[in-house]
Amino acid sequence: ITRPLRESLAATGQSERLIETQELGSFGSYFILSIIVAGAVGAPWIIYQAWRFVAPGLYAHERRFAYVLAPLSVVLTVAGLMMMYFVMLPVGLKWLVGFGQNLAPQTYATAPLPPGVSMPEPTLVLTAAPPAEVVKPGHMWINTRHHALRVAFPTPDGGVEVRGTALIKPSLITPQYRVKDYLDLFFGLSLAFAISFQLPVAVLLLGWAGIISPAWLGKYRRHALVVCAVVGAILTPTPDPLSMILLVLPLYLLYELGVILLRVLPASRVAGKRPDDDDPPPGGAADDPYANRPPPTDASEG
Repeated sequence: ITRPLRESLAATGQSERLIETQELGSFGSYFILSIIVAGAVGAPWIIYQAWRFVAPGLYAHERRFAYVLAPLSVVLTVAGLMMMYFVMLPVGLKWLVGFGQNLAPQTYATAPLPPGVSMPEPTLVLTAAPPAEVVKPGHMWINTRHHALRVAFPTPDGGVEVRGTALIKPSLITPQYRVKDYLDLFFGLSLAFAISFQLPVAVLLLGWAGIISPAWLGKYRRHALVVCAVVGAILTPTPDPLSMILLVLPLYLLYELGVILLRVLPASRVAGKRPDDDDPPPGGAADDPYANRPPPTDASEG
């Protein structure tokens, strides 16, 4: 989950470390994350059990609508989450990190060294930590991969523990992100993209209900494009035009997909035969022993 943020920070020359400033921040974030992941993993089983509860109360032709909408909704949800994670989030975070870093850059003043003073030997510059057997207390090196200064620190039991500090660029504003804030952004965007990518499902439902038609949708294409642009401007985490285009274009394509699906799968084709043909009414009336009982011939029998 934190990979897009860490990659964006590393791409702009910043430390990949996140911070926490509240006593229960890390525990609360871990707890909420566990609940969300458990719900996502258990969602297929929960939906299956809900369907087993609802299905007996539906006609056969009504169940056919669910057989179309349920797989379509799952596919669109996964597509929306992938769009958010692999496209929108990296682009948006890279822009945000770069904006904060370049908002107020600073430069350090230089002056000649005092008489008799010389620069010390350069510290080792490495891309990874050296082997543990060669590290002694007091050794120091710069890790260019994580933009950090590492120091070998002695422990009470005679061992060595590597500690370090982040190296930041000279800027008035240093990007440092809290775990809770980033998780709020991540799950907020996930929910927004998962809902917005249900546009074809909404088009199908409205079309099957007789509220809209493919001809009506085709007539108002330009209006739909404007609505997609507004929604894209609201959902994108950054105000740059590239992020908006990356969301507006898929939303409009989803609108066109809904129009195509409504043409290919009208309600009459999905429903098939009507419930008054051969379908038994919901509730198992076909197995009711009194379903075929003849009407009473005398008022007393009633």
